[in-house]
Amino acid sequence: MDIVSPKGSISGVMLLAQFELKKILFSTRGLIAVIAFALVWLLILWYPVKEASVYLFSTEFKQFITALFGEDSVSELFTWQVPEMAIVWVAALYLFPLFSILVSADQFASDRARGTFRFLTLRTSRNTLFFGRFTGYLLIQALLLLLTLFATLLLVAYRDISAILPALGSSLFVFVNIMIVLLPYTALMAILSLYANSARQATIYAVLLLAGISIINNILDYYLPDLSSLLQWVAPGAQLSMMINTHGVSSLPIAAIPLVQAAVLLILGKTYMARIAL
Repeated sequence: MDIVSPKGSISGVMLLAQFELKKILFSTRGLIAVIAFALVWLLILWYPVKEASVYLFSTEFKQFITALFGEDSVSELFTWQVPEMAIVWVAALYLFPLFSILVSADQFASDRARGTFRFLTLRTSRNTLFFGRFTGYLLIQALLLLLTLFATLLLVAYRDISAILPALGSSLFVFVNIMIVLLPYTALMAILSLYANSARQATIYAVLLLAGISIINNILDYYLPDLSSLLQWVAPGAQLSMMINTHGVSSLPIAAIPLVQAAVLLILGKTYMARIAL
């Protein structure tokens, strides 16, 4: 497929993003990855999510969860009109960032290994290539999230067709917030895949980096709690535990954290992309 585009233009970025999306949809490797993802979420939907309508709003379950996490940590979770969506919200908050690390690990790693950077930059600018790949992998994750939410809506309709309208509203909330959460993860993997020689190596770097930041924060929390409270927002996902107990517009102030993280990482990635040798 031709990826010729005006250097640095928005149209060039979108053209590259569409190319990455089509590469997933119309390749054997991409389809296998989508099918594997679908099977994982099918198991999640069929067991914990399907049973949510039975257990989530029961008095015994509320008392158990409140005693386990504290009333202030989960009170909003019980205000959801559609229990299936509440369970998907919690699961997506923690599982989709993991999927993001795996899915986005090969943004540039294969090109580094094959030495095709020089060819690609003859057809488009480095900025267009960087932001085009970043946007393309976001579109891939958006497609996977939409498939998950669509399957959840089918599950809701099977249980109670009258719950579809509130489920649609909750789906929009989940989609917007999860995509915001995924921004810094995708940007981080763009940088690591520029440095790594393979997708596996980029994934290992991401695990080591995130685990290392977490360990450092825990140590600082014991010796220098004031400094730890500032550094804990450096790593993507620092706000996830706070987002569980949100619904609707109450999540918007927290959404500023991943947006700022993504902006900083994209600036760093753009700078690194401009300086690396071909």
